[in-house]
Amino acid sequence: MSNISSSFTLSQSQQQHLLEKLDVFKVKGRDKRGRNVLLIIGKYFPARMVSSEILKKYLEETIYPKLGANPFSVVYVHTDVQKSENFPGISVLRSVYDAIPMNLKNNLEVVYFLHPGLQARLFLATFGRLFFDGGLYSKLKYVSRLEFLWDHVRRLEMKIPDFVHDHDEELEYHPMMDYGLESDHPRVYTEPPSMDPISMYSMRCIA
Repeated sequence: MSNISSSFTLSQSQQQHLLEKLDVFKVKGRDKRGRNVLLIIGKYFPARMVSSEILKKYLEETIYPKLGANPFSVVYVHTDVQKSENFPGISVLRSVYDAIPMNLKNNLEVVYFLHPGLQARLFLATFGRLFFDGGLYSKLKYVSRLEFLWDHVRRLEMKIPDFVHDHDEELEYHPMMDYGLESDHPRVYTEPPSMDPISMYSMRCIA
């Protein structure tokens, strides 16, 4: 079964369950200014298994209400994100962004982009201003290390996955990885062929 066609094999309820199970989006903790934080773990996002419509519905029904009517910030963790697995595509990103209620867009104060890497920086420098309004782009703050994230976010109120800490330590020993000049040797996950799609993806992304 190819990843491209796998999204059509899951029902709407299964797609929503997958997003919940993987814990891709979580409103958890506060930043140093007391604002709620929306934590997004990019590696966990099953881009080839969830449609844009289901994603928008999930965000609207499950995540947006938790943000309330107050200013908030976003921590997006880009660690170990692979284009073939976790990147939904430019058109999907734009569609999801356009569907965000205006009051939420106005309440978003800052997006902390952890472990951006060279390719992500180049992509946003090239397409960020074209596909997203200047207000959002101006709120984007690159964070190269966890220690710098804690300057802005209350560390004890937010749990970051272990693989993010591991990658952070690896960057300290191989700083050229930040600029794409040294391979980060992404790990390869395998799973039993008899497992259902949700279990397969859960094991691959959360192990």
